[in-house]
Amino acid sequence: MNVTLIEDQPALEGLCERVAAVERVALDTEFHNERSYAARLMVVQLVVGDETALVDPLRVRDLGPLAAALETKTVVGHALQSDLKIFADRFDRLPAVAFDTQLAAAFCGYGMAISLADLVHDLVGIRLRKSQTVSDWSTRPLSPQQIDYLVDDVRHLIPMQDALTARLIAAGRLSWFESDARPLVDLGRYRTDPERLYLRVPGAMRMNRRELGILRELAQLRDALARERDVPLKYIIPDDVMSGIVSLRPAERDDLAQLRRLDAGARKAYGERIVAAVAAGLALPDDELPRKPARPPGGDREAIVSCLAVLANAIATEHELPAGLLVTRAALERVARELPGTAAELANALDASEWRASLVAEPLFALLSGAVALTIDGATRGSPHVARVATGGAPPP
Repeated sequence: MNVTLIEDQPALEGLCERVAAVERVALDTEFHNERSYAARLMVVQLVVGDETALVDPLRVRDLGPLAAALETKTVVGHALQSDLKIFADRFDRLPAVAFDTQLAAAFCGYGMAISLADLVHDLVGIRLRKSQTVSDWSTRPLSPQQIDYLVDDVRHLIPMQDALTARLIAAGRLSWFESDARPLVDLGRYRTDPERLYLRVPGAMRMNRRELGILRELAQLRDALARERDVPLKYIIPDDVMSGIVSLRPAERDDLAQLRRLDAGARKAYGERIVAAVAAGLALPDDELPRKPARPPGGDREAIVSCLAVLANAIATEHELPAGLLVTRAALERVARELPGTAAELANALDASEWRASLVAEPLFALLSGAVALTIDGATRGSPHVARVATGGAPPP
């Protein structure tokens, strides 16, 4: 396979022409995100036909043409969400189709998070050298070892797509996978709702609605400041200081001196904006205050979640699927809170896709309504499994 280094704009334009001539492209990225608001691209690796192209974003400043070239293509990658988020954030463009080999592998019985190295070994029979996993990708020139690593990360992706597609078709699960892969190329997936930023701050669950109103204003300000400066949120205001500001309710900038972890430089740079955000939260009418976040189920409802999870896990095992791929705990908590009255309502509470609903809605509702109970069968024979038995209760309507 030919390896090409793309280090200037004319070389990138030539690569884009070659991308235009193929239907699918293998993709991976290397990025740093420890000290920035958004991930900073360091290398983009692609397989285009029989060529492996390593694009250097530190030298090729405008990658917009590449994003445009990929917009009509199928992109193949492993754990693609982080890679695609960069394209969504930087270029507001995404490929037409994404084939995520990690997601496809989950539908083929490999579990939820199989590594690229393990999947390559199982499907292709090659062991990848992963010596550069923690490499500093901002260094130039790239070393021969780094280049080998970068090439290894993409060179097997197209054959893996072919192998996984064949298995998905044989198992009758290609449409399931395609349904779950479709959101990967939805720009909305990568957009942050500014109205919900406050929910990410630890301690929000314990606040009253007025405090949440202040926290929401502060969270939006912190996000805007971090975006302007391209630094992580914690570099603007640490999470524990966010809660401290809500409790303090400063009326002027000097009040912020009471907060030990908000230094003088931060108070000078944006202390007035913090005070204004607090004032805005205090001024909100009661009917515009945020609703309190839903609390985790407690007591009997927690037991309901646990019982539903046991059955969901058993169904996942029957179909050789990871339990986390079939239904999430958050979805089961919604069911326990809402207590739906029909299987259709339960499917809605789960926000389940068609294929998921077909597997779990009726069995979970039968358990929830008391029409079936769970038992362990085969334990004394050394082959235990969860079984469902009819209880004589009211059948599902």
